[in-house]
Amino acid sequence: MGGPQLRLFHDRADAGRRLGARLAELGLAADDGPAPLVLGLPRGGVVVAAEVAAALGAELDVVVARKLAHPRQPELALGALCEEGDPLWDGDLLERVGVHPGDLRQVLAAERRELARRVSAYRGERPLALDAQRAVVLVDDGVATGATALAALRSLRRHGTGRLVVAAPVAAPDRLAPLAEEADEVVMLVAPQEFVAVGRWYEDFTQVSDAEVCGLLARSRSGA
Repeated sequence: MGGPQLRLFHDRADAGRRLGARLAELGLAADDGPAPLVLGLPRGGVVVAAEVAAALGAELDVVVARKLAHPRQPELALGALCEEGDPLWDGDLLERVGVHPGDLRQVLAAERRELARRVSAYRGERPLALDAQRAVVLVDDGVATGATALAALRSLRRHGTGRLVVAAPVAAPDRLAPLAEEADEVVMLVAPQEFVAVGRWYEDFTQVSDAEVCGLLARSRSGA
């Protein structure tokens, strides 16, 4: 396989509309009960989540998680960190690459700082509106390693939620089982065997800015 036929989604907004329609079919729309809380993983996941929230008549917010990457291989996720709690490490991968969590103190410190900056920029002092009676839909623009989604799911479980759903337009098929162990439901539009990378499945995978994330959140809160 190769070429343009692999680009299943025009951009993140297109993917979000399609994902929102699928989630509505599963009974997550406000018309079917209390409106869920839709949480996007910044930055790209928030663009997808905004469309999902609109389709479901739901509140949009963010939960911030950061990948903990190998110092010399930035694309290799050795673990992840969410807003609260300890880092979630991939023990098998750490062993394979010969790295101990203690070797990653600088990486962890840097990612804690960036995580705190993003929480402040996107949500300020406002807490997440979590409720044991309310469904939560965690949304990303794609699942490659699943590290940040797993860290976020575990953090949300600690806080107490109702039905916990993780959703994305595209995922690596071998990442679905770990997600299913943490979430009540896993909803992916496609999980292609020839996954390679999330961006491969989008025509437009332009990097998302802080300003765009903040704008989407502000528009959602104002009802625009």
